[in-house]
Amino acid sequence: MKACGIIAEYNPFHNGHAYQLAQARKKTGADAIVVVMSGNYVQRGEIAVMDKWQRAQMALNHGADLVIELPFVVACQSADRFANGALAILEQLGCNYLAFGVEQDNFNYQKFSQQVAPDLQQQQFTVDYTKTYATQWNDFLERELGQRVTQPNQLLALSYALANSRLAQPLTFVPIERVGAAHDELQTNSDRFASATAIRELLIAGDFTTAQQYVPDDLTKLPRRYLSWTDLWPLLHYQLTVNWPESLTDIYQMSEGLEYRFWQQNQTSNNFRDFLQEVKSKRYTYARLRRLALYTLLNVRHSEVLAAERHLPQIRVLGFNQVGQAYLHQAHHQNDVKVLTKVTADLGKPDGALGLQVRVDRLVEQLTGQDQNFHRQVLIED
Repeated sequence: MKACGIIAEYNPFHNGHAYQLAQARKKTGADAIVVVMSGNYVQRGEIAVMDKWQRAQMALNHGADLVIELPFVVACQSADRFANGALAILEQLGCNYLAFGVEQDNFNYQKFSQQVAPDLQQQQFTVDYTKTYATQWNDFLERELGQRVTQPNQLLALSYALANSRLAQPLTFVPIERVGAAHDELQTNSDRFASATAIRELLIAGDFTTAQQYVPDDLTKLPRRYLSWTDLWPLLHYQLTVNWPESLTDIYQMSEGLEYRFWQQNQTSNNFRDFLQEVKSKRYTYARLRRLALYTLLNVRHSEVLAAERHLPQIRVLGFNQVGQAYLHQAHHQNDVKVLTKVTADLGKPDGALGLQVRVDRLVEQLTGQDQNFHRQVLIED
């Protein structure tokens, strides 16, 4: 069996994602579509609007054959680490293709991966501490490629290309041009397609009637509790109130005095948006600061991340259908893949392979009342 991999967040799953899954199968002729999906926290430092089980079920309902969880230690990271972790999982599963959505599909990402990316890995470009990593990366690409890349999905695709160039068995790239709204567009002009950002705003505001036209599943059958930083802000505010800055220095990626900046701005901020705006500087993107805020809220320490990274890549199965199950068996036998289908006490203990994942998911359990690990079974779609 041949498989096409897709790296996703599905925050939430919408009509554009269903379109992408169908196009991936059509363009590759793959027997199985394997989705590596972020768990309860996503790349730009936010809690997912729906939990990982709801989103995995929606993916299985609309074209995915196998859904694997991208663990927190990878999912809530900068684009390069996010890409490296996700591609490592797809390589271990023996996937042949990687399909991804981009604003324009006429750039040769495969050539970039094969010819340009290996050379870029040897060069240093993050040297200006007054600019964000993203800005310096883009400046570097403009010098090397002769064009400026500003669209978020294209930038992520180039991170995939860099990660792909490091693999022993690189995947074949299949770019799929996005339809409808742009990545972060808040307007809902199309009658079928809207950005995930716009749909999240509708769901959080309780406008389910408008949101329904952009989401393939029946929203009336899903829980009406949709999570955001509005839910998390009081908890972060408390965390920063009761801790002195010195006690935050071990938080993962806390550096360059940001603990003092966080502590100080927390004292005068009334909500998370105000807090971010006050903390923001030219050196850090909003995504970087949201991730750091999430690490702070969850008390994620540098040592914990290093320990969790030793268990990567990790094949934590959230769900499959018959095709996905057959492909998983093939991967297990051909590549000796260790598959995690149940969270045991040993896996979930503090130093276990899923220890950090279990701990950070407890917040979602408290907010939703739904178990996320120990008592959940793999979703099986007929």
